[in-house]
Amino acid sequence: MRRRWRDGTGTLQAGGGEGPAVPLEVAASYRARTRGLLGRPGLTGALLLTPATSVHTFGMRFPIDVAHLDRALRVIAVTTMPPNRLGRPRLRARHVLEAEAGAMAAWGLRTGTALTLCLDPPDGSPNRLTSR
Repeated sequence: MRRRWRDGTGTLQAGGGEGPAVPLEVAASYRARTRGLLGRPGLTGALLLTPATSVHTFGMRFPIDVAHLDRALRVIAVTTMPPNRLGRPRLRARHVLEAEAGAMAAWGLRTGTALTLCLDPPDGSPNRLTSR
């Protein structure tokens, strides 16, 4: 069964739920993905773009860490991108996670890391997603 993603908020943990809880924004609609981090002076936590295979930093004010995730929420690649760059698309990527530069290393994110997402659905019931 496929998951239907929606714009919203939640928390992210690296290492299958053993890392620190990081505030998360989910950008699943076309409008939210298009806006992304543009025009923001910074970001507390992370932004998950879904579906996405690549990102750009044109018009951004700060460098970002970018993690490409597969369908199972495992990290395929992590890179740091300065402003005004075009990122390479990753063929196996289904989601892209963005954060301020240096944040992902502090959270313990690297290639192969499993992620756990706990989303805040509109009805208030918890919705936990983990890597398989």
